[in-house]
Amino acid sequence: MMSQMPQQTALSRCPSCEEPLESGDRFCGACGYDLSAVPARPEDQPTITMNGSAPPPPAGAADVDWPIAPGRPAATHLPADLPATDPDGHAIPAQAPVGSPVSPASGVRFDRPPEPDEYPLQAPDPRIADLTSPPEGTTVCVACRSGRVDNDGYCENCGHAQPRERDHMEQDAGPVAAVSDRGLRHHRNEDAFALGCTALPDGAPATVAIVCDGVSSATRPDDASLAASRAASESLLAALPRGTHPQQAMHEAIVAASRAVNSLAGEPATAREHAPHQNAPACTLVGAIVTAGLLVVGWVGDSRAYWVPVDRSSHPARLTEDDSWAAQMVSAGLMSEAEAYADERAHAITGWLGADAYELEPHTASFKPDRAGVVVVCTDGLWNYAEAAEEMAEVVPLDAAVRPLHSAQVLVGHALDGGGHDNVTVAVVPFPAPPQGAGSA
Repeated sequence: MMSQMPQQTALSRCPSCEEPLESGDRFCGACGYDLSAVPARPEDQPTITMNGSAPPPPAGAADVDWPIAPGRPAATHLPADLPATDPDGHAIPAQAPVGSPVSPASGVRFDRPPEPDEYPLQAPDPRIADLTSPPEGTTVCVACRSGRVDNDGYCENCGHAQPRERDHMEQDAGPVAAVSDRGLRHHRNEDAFALGCTALPDGAPATVAIVCDGVSSATRPDDASLAASRAASESLLAALPRGTHPQQAMHEAIVAASRAVNSLAGEPATAREHAPHQNAPACTLVGAIVTAGLLVVGWVGDSRAYWVPVDRSSHPARLTEDDSWAAQMVSAGLMSEAEAYADERAHAITGWLGADAYELEPHTASFKPDRAGVVVVCTDGLWNYAEAAEEMAEVVPLDAAVRPLHSAQVLVGHALDGGGHDNVTVAVVPFPAPPQGAGSA
């Protein structure tokens, strides 16, 4: 009866996660799978050929019907468990180094190095956190709390991908606050916002909020929204202290934002090289200016502003009109609002900021509310879940005027609870603007 020497199965990939393995691995470096638990190799009597020839079968083996691979001489096929022999046909003892990188019997290179008599101590598992404190200023992994984050955004210790800065953003600027979130379905956040507080020439306070929504079908929508929000905010904060009327200042801010987005189409010259069939960078914009007695809104696209009074016995109102297919159908009297917004074309926008937009038509409107309230400035990632003014008012907390950041967090949470199908951004601006130095309670 032929003897067999059990050999550990040489694996090239982890049986659990298919991660490539290195010679001598005892555990999978990706999932930690115990490779010693791999089932033993089945006894299926495979055949082998070495250098085109093989030693003759042992005595008594002539009556065995060995499997033969098609297209090869039968004499060259032997079962894999036959004892190894030297060129003269003598059996090689079991202790011979048949596991060496090159077998002296055949010249065949094996897929693992020779195994030493003693194993050195196993190298530290890279998944185990390095408890030493990283140098000051080093970005630390949010998962293991100790690993350093490389330039590609991955932890050098546990390999965890780090959240991008814009995935979730919050800002509390005293009397005004905003929150932006990537949502649950998008791979990145293409929204942006900008907040600011300033004073008019007479010293009266003024609060500014700009919210922009990148057009996903365009190139670099995240860059477009960021550029537009910054340009519009900077324009407003420069114009209002000079005495420019708030409504005129809002018009000029939208024009400045449009120029900023247009400039992205040619910056750099190869920006569209990898996506020549996409549109130029584009986004929508909505903004609000709140003073002691005046409320001004401006917009291009389908981002919106809502008025929600502190006294909920008064009626809330939507302050903007969408640049969209649905709004055009309603305005033309061709469909009811419910029918239009139920149509799959409802969110097709007819106005935006970008180099390939139609003629720029900034919309502005001014109001003089007779009571305290808040202005909710948001992208469609929020109003999709609270479209009517009454629905929005129901979601806005009762203390929104004194806790704008908390209210913005609640509104973003409402959108995420509803499904979070889009990026969601909202700014909450109390009216009237509080005196300089006053902030959230």
